[in-house]
Amino acid sequence: MASLGVQRFILRTLLSLPTPVLRLMSGGGVVYQGGRTLDPKIQFLAAGAARSPSMTTLTPEAARRSSAQSMAAMTAPLEAGVRVEPLTIPGPAGDIPARVYRPASQDPAMPVMVFAHFGGGVIGDLDTCEAFCGILAKVVRCAVVSVDYRLAPEHRFPAGLEDVLAAFRWTRDNAERFGGPPGQAAIGGDSMGGNFAAIVCQELKRKGEAQPVLQLLVYPCTDVASETPSMTTYGEAFPLSRPIMEWFMGHYMGPGDDPADPRLSPLREPDLTGLAPAVVITAGFDPLVDQGEAYARRLRDAGSPTVYRCYDSLAHGFTAFTGAVTCADVACREIAGLVREGLEGRIR
Repeated sequence: MASLGVQRFILRTLLSLPTPVLRLMSGGGVVYQGGRTLDPKIQFLAAGAARSPSMTTLTPEAARRSSAQSMAAMTAPLEAGVRVEPLTIPGPAGDIPARVYRPASQDPAMPVMVFAHFGGGVIGDLDTCEAFCGILAKVVRCAVVSVDYRLAPEHRFPAGLEDVLAAFRWTRDNAERFGGPPGQAAIGGDSMGGNFAAIVCQELKRKGEAQPVLQLLVYPCTDVASETPSMTTYGEAFPLSRPIMEWFMGHYMGPGDDPADPRLSPLREPDLTGLAPAVVITAGFDPLVDQGEAYARRLRDAGSPTVYRCYDSLAHGFTAFTGAVTCADVACREIAGLVREGLEGRIR
């Protein structure tokens, strides 16, 4: 097998080909669904993925290995000027592995952000979101603490959620250690990490604790029982399809868990008043796009300052495509800019 460097070189060389050539190599034509046109580079990646076994045919262990290999070839290196350090955080079942990202030009007024990676609660790790955490740290000029929470099916719901909640509380209480204002922290995540971030805000409200200074929800899963139109329109999308979503939830939830439980489906929480200001991001070609938009709308209606943005031509998981898809890299930097505006209190 070619080295990672060779794989990256081949992939990026192919993706630099003219758009008509990329579309021809992807089966020809423009992918247009639900009023959106798919980025041709993602179209090419999707065509290649279609020639490999679906994640639904793999064990969780095999899916983790396969996902890690494919993501490593698509993600960008860590941002220049950002240093990363290993960290352990006390958790409900022992120490939680983590990493802290610190930019050279850190702003002491910017609160630290706790971040949870994507993966349906089953796959993913600290490497999964390293490039995006580096972008957040550099653009926002804050420290970012990335959390390696427990995964299912070895540790089903609510283990991963409990780890992220514990990591948030610990980081908030130790914020000065990371160069941020004391007693303050933001929470963020993508996909299942976005699910966790949304639920952390709700759990803190239930316990009478102060809210995070901001919640960043990137293509979040907010309703695991969703039957919105996007679950059908983009039900066979790349890299997240409806069957893969069901595979994730089959491993993440136990037989007695209720999909309508707000700790699984934060959109099902009837009262969203009093929650943190939010930056909510969705991808157009994503079964979850409707539920992310719906959660942003409900937050805004409940009085939380909320910015919502949908990247119509991109697909779920694009925060890990920064080294391969130009539009994904641009989107991640725009998102980081929105986070900085949110931490400065400039969203309404």
